[in-house]
Amino acid sequence: MKKLLLPLLVPVISLPAFAQRSLQKLWESDSVSVKGPESALFDPKSRTLYISSMGTGSVVIMGLDGKIINKEWIGGLRSNMGSALYKDRFYTTDPTGVAVIDAAKASVIKRISIDSIGRLNDVAVDNKGVVYVSDTKNGKVYRIDDDKATLYLENMPGANGLLTVDEDLYVITTSAVHKVDAKKEITKIADGFENGLDGIVMLSPGEFIISNYTGILYHLAADGTKSVLLDTRADHLMANDISYDSKTKTLYVPVFNRNRIIAYQVK
Repeated sequence: MKKLLLPLLVPVISLPAFAQRSLQKLWESDSVSVKGPESALFDPKSRTLYISSMGTGSVVIMGLDGKIINKEWIGGLRSNMGSALYKDRFYTTDPTGVAVIDAAKASVIKRISIDSIGRLNDVAVDNKGVVYVSDTKNGKVYRIDDDKATLYLENMPGANGLLTVDEDLYVITTSAVHKVDAKKEITKIADGFENGLDGIVMLSPGEFIISNYTGILYHLAADGTKSVLLDTRADHLMANDISYDSKTKTLYVPVFNRNRIIAYQVK
């Protein structure tokens, strides 16, 4: 994929010059070490990436240079997808609930079952340790507090990527972005995207990058305007559950169908 070595900016809506963003490719991991990477979680404490290797039911630890540190940090999972860290706990989804892992010991502590689920997908944790989990098939979001799961939101078609910011929860649905406040009041902050939205990261207050698993990375400005940062559909490169290092302004993109992670500098 040599053509992806150059930054590519494809604006959909004209934005002021100061609001323009672009991506510059930094590196691409090999296609051997991870199988079906659905999510890449950046950990600012260890400065590593936790990769959900869905095809092997494991979590891989990768360095910020794309090199593997631990090819099976934890195994024995089933179709693990989204993941999140809170203190010494690592959370990841499986077909029946959420696996809770002791991050220091790399061992499964427990599995939190969720009844009547369709397909659990992403996980996010707020600053109080409350866990949120999306059910993409049924368009629902569950809330886990004190290891007990309850239904939190419904009628969220294709609920996928989740992001917590202070007391707000951002929920990605099939083609829109929603903000849910502490009172569960829902505000649609952007819509009209191509179907297939997947992950979301915040660049600055109100400014986001959103992935579409078909292979699109969008920029969403604070004023609600959106543009396409990168479109790799012609090269058949997916863009799944992304992560962002705000210190180095690096975006990490798992490419599920090519078994690799690609890192981009956000300009």
